[in-house]
Amino acid sequence: MSGRSHGLIGEWAEAQRQQQRQREARLRLELERERDEGRELRARERDMARMQRGRQAEYRRRREAEASRLTDELDSRVEVLSGLLVDGCGAPAFCAASLKRAEPVVDRRVDDGRVAAQAAEVRAHNERVAEMTAALRERDPATVVEYFSAALYASRGWPDGFPRQVVAAFDPLMRQLVLNWQLPGYDVVPEARMVRYFVGSDRQREIPRPMGQRRSLYREVLAQCMLLAVRDLFAADEFGILSSVALNGFVDDFDPATGLRAEVFLATVMVEAEVFARLRLETVGPVDCLVDGLHGRLAVRPDQRAAVRPERLPGQVGSGVVARGGEGEPDLLTMDPVEFEELVTDLFRARGMQAVTTQRSHDGGVDVDAVDPDPISGGKIVVQVKRYSNTVPPSAVRDLYGTVQAAGANKGVLVTTSGFGPGSYAFANGKPLTLVAGPELVDLLHRCGLRGRLGNEDEAPSPQWGVIAETEETDAERGEYNVLGMSWAGSVPLDVCALVCTGGRVLSDSHFVFYNNVQTPDGSVRMLGEFAGDRAAIRVAFDDLPEEADRLVLVAAVDPEADPEADLGEFTRAGIRLRDAEGGELDQVAVSDGKPGETALVLGSFRRRPGGDWRFVVGGKGYAGGLEPLVREFGIDVE
Repeated sequence: MSGRSHGLIGEWAEAQRQQQRQREARLRLELERERDEGRELRARERDMARMQRGRQAEYRRRREAEASRLTDELDSRVEVLSGLLVDGCGAPAFCAASLKRAEPVVDRRVDDGRVAAQAAEVRAHNERVAEMTAALRERDPATVVEYFSAALYASRGWPDGFPRQVVAAFDPLMRQLVLNWQLPGYDVVPEARMVRYFVGSDRQREIPRPMGQRRSLYREVLAQCMLLAVRDLFAADEFGILSSVALNGFVDDFDPATGLRAEVFLATVMVEAEVFARLRLETVGPVDCLVDGLHGRLAVRPDQRAAVRPERLPGQVGSGVVARGGEGEPDLLTMDPVEFEELVTDLFRARGMQAVTTQRSHDGGVDVDAVDPDPISGGKIVVQVKRYSNTVPPSAVRDLYGTVQAAGANKGVLVTTSGFGPGSYAFANGKPLTLVAGPELVDLLHRCGLRGRLGNEDEAPSPQWGVIAETEETDAERGEYNVLGMSWAGSVPLDVCALVCTGGRVLSDSHFVFYNNVQTPDGSVRMLGEFAGDRAAIRVAFDDLPEEADRLVLVAAVDPEADPEADLGEFTRAGIRLRDAEGGELDQVAVSDGKPGETALVLGSFRRRPGGDWRFVVGGKGYAGGLEPLVREFGIDVE
């Protein structure tokens, strides 16, 4: 092969290498470009992922913030409900002056007649307000109802959305305003406790409020509404019109007993102005204040519309209520016996019971058969009626108890136009018996819209329990007396009583001072209740005690109505403090502890010395049958 051919092959081979290098270079460029594009793509993907995660995080934050906002709204609603009474007490009181309008100033130089017309309209309105004010001072029933209804409507203490429906009547005789006031329904308390966002399902869910917590808050709301309504009424009474208020709170809902829509009463209270004025509403527990402090009633299960029975309704105030002692008021003492029994039967019916008079013969000592429909405290009641002018003897109370047992009744009630002595009250103590004396009967009749009086009430009353006879000024009236304060450990509810005696016998029934006879006829011994930190106290003017009295006996007995199962086993560390009239402590002495099974105890006695001084002798004798065997031993008739 020639050298020229070798050169050609070399040139071809070199060209091939050059082409290979070029291909490799292009390949490297392509690979580099692909790597760069891959890096850019991955960078963009990473940026997109970061943006996506950011959007997801922001979305989650928005949803969680919304759930938190909804939870805050629920908490705010509950806070408003919890502070309803306190906030409402800070609202200004409604007054007649607030109804007046400011009269526009008339500039006659530029007046076109419209301002003058407006001024005349305002003057006419203010004249009507003045007429209304005059009628209020006269206690015109229609005006009183209109004014106090406006006070409830205009009150700034009620949250938005609360109902303000009211039906009212005014009893000028008792100066009592009787109202049905609409309360908020159960849905006023939020069903949800909080709102929570769940990421996995991308949903918000309401976490329910515990049923017991919701029911408890609703009862508190109802109690606050009742107290606030009473507060608004008394606060608006700038003319001293109201002596008391009877308020019934209802909800407009389905009655569980009938399935029909009706006014279901969930709360009721009857309160005197003087009693309400002593309350510090900003610091009370609403439910405790309404139920325990004011002796009102509040449904235990308001969420289930478990109704309570109102004590007095507006419909019971009307033509049947007349002035006491007027010619239209029948005298119970001279009323026909059959008519009297019918009147007592009407009284039980007016209080929401089923009642009928019995046959005049073979009635087994029962004048009225009644049934209280309350599923818890109700049942069969036997009623005896005594149209007496003298004190009912204890034997009548004992006979009633026998009738209750024989009839299998839940309770016995003895109604009389006269009264009862301490022996009767001692026997009834702790038994299912209720004694209704004449003055209490008249009060009950009038509160239920019925009529009745005891004789000529314009005449001076004859001396009764707790009435001091008119005599010359005593040491007690001059403030020259001592206070015997009683204290003890334990939660046992007690009644502390005193007997003015000669030896071991009480001078008379009226010298037994206890919860139904708060003082002796001469006023020398008087019950005080709590005093200067003591749980019970009795005021004694020793120098005013009758000359024949040589001892003052102090006794304590368990209150069976407060706790029917209690005894004196927890009556420990008891003592009596001798105080002066200003409450300053002069001396104190310990008394004997009680024992299990005992329900009455002689604490001790002050005994008169020959020189006229008094010394204390500690007692200690206990009784298992309450006051009955104790007072019998001191000569009080309980037979």
